[in-house]
Amino acid sequence: MTMKVTFYTTASGRSPVLDYIQQLPKQEKARLLEALEQIENHELEAIRVRFRQIDGKLWEMKVSAHRIFYVLINADEMVLLHAYRKQGQKLPPNERAVAVKRMNEVL
Repeated sequence: MTMKVTFYTTASGRSPVLDYIQQLPKQEKARLLEALEQIENHELEAIRVRFRQIDGKLWEMKVSAHRIFYVLINADEMVLLHAYRKQGQKLPPNERAVAVKRMNEVL
C-alpha cells in the first residue's frame, strides 16, 4: 500500500507547506521532498523522518530542523497543514494554532 501525500490549500488556492518548501535552500528542499517521497512509498516507516502526535488527530513530522504538521484523513492519505523551522525547545503556540485551524477546516 502507498500513502497519498497532499497539501492543504487555502481558499485563495495557495499551499502554505509547498510555498515553505519551495523557498528553502536547494539542499534542504531536496531533503524535505525526499522525505515526502519516502512517506509515499514506505508510509510511516520512512527513513530519516520522525513522527509524533501533537494532539488528537494532529501530528508532526520532523525532518532535520523542519517541522510539518499533518493530519491523516484515512489510512492512506496524509494532508500537510503547516510547516516551520524549529528554533527552540518548545512548540510555538502560534505555529500550533495555525495547524489546528487548518486541521479543523480539513476534517
